[in-house]
Amino acid sequence: MNTFYVITNYQKDPELKTAGSIKDYLESKGKTCYIQKPENGFLPEQYRYTDAQKIPNGVECVLVLGGDGTLLQAARDLVECSLPLLGINMGTLGYLAEIDRKNIQPALDQLIAGEYSVEERMMLHGVAWHKNKKMLSDIALNDIVISRNGRMRVVDFNIYVDGVFLTSYSADGIIVSTPTGSTSYNLSVGGPIVAPQASLMLLTAIAPHTLNSRPIVLPDNVEIAIEIASGHSIDGDGAVANFDGDTSVKLNTGDRIVITRSECRVQMVKTRNTSFLEILRQKMNS
Repeated sequence: MNTFYVITNYQKDPELKTAGSIKDYLESKGKTCYIQKPENGFLPEQYRYTDAQKIPNGVECVLVLGGDGTLLQAARDLVECSLPLLGINMGTLGYLAEIDRKNIQPALDQLIAGEYSVEERMMLHGVAWHKNKKMLSDIALNDIVISRNGRMRVVDFNIYVDGVFLTSYSADGIIVSTPTGSTSYNLSVGGPIVAPQASLMLLTAIAPHTLNSRPIVLPDNVEIAIEIASGHSIDGDGAVANFDGDTSVKLNTGDRIVITRSECRVQMVKTRNTSFLEILRQKMNS
């Protein structure tokens, strides 16, 4: 690799010291490096950290400084670019941002030398509907979470798979997760952990009000429809659907969100031989 682009979380690298040191190091090796800086202190509303159209031609790798959240948002911004992303962790141990500060230069050396691999990660596509009106369409790398909005109460959900009724839940919410997102919110509510290279969808209820609720693993080619049912649901509060904890849409009784595998995929650079199981073991013992 010869040309790089840096996206940074300005809260974790406020003076761009780490981003600047990366740029200096790469240029000392005869490589080209750009640093994304927001114009006039902000970016257009539709972007989180970077305007994909302003990435110069010829960039071969995007370096994302921050944490898993920053990497998630960068992946959503750049999903149409098909550029490989390498996460550099500026905080605690993450599942996505695997490189920490002390290993930045060795990782850059590996990229320059071509000593890396690229993993593809599946994404979800969700469309929220009110009757026959589309309210929001978006993608997610980790998960789409439909949860209560407002008062502390359960919400009733009807779940359909490929148009066939599967089950109903009274719960605080429902998580539809990718394998990448299986170690995020899904993990904290007792959902299954899945190797990130897999391609499937996980359906996990949040605090279900039943004794026999179990997470469900589904193939990646199905359509999951989640309908806000009557019962405990009240239009004054309703529910809210969140895409990777970022974009959201409010749902009321009768509204539904339809979730499928996205045609978009994220490319993640791997410079370490650390297996997913080893990262998982480190995280669980931390």
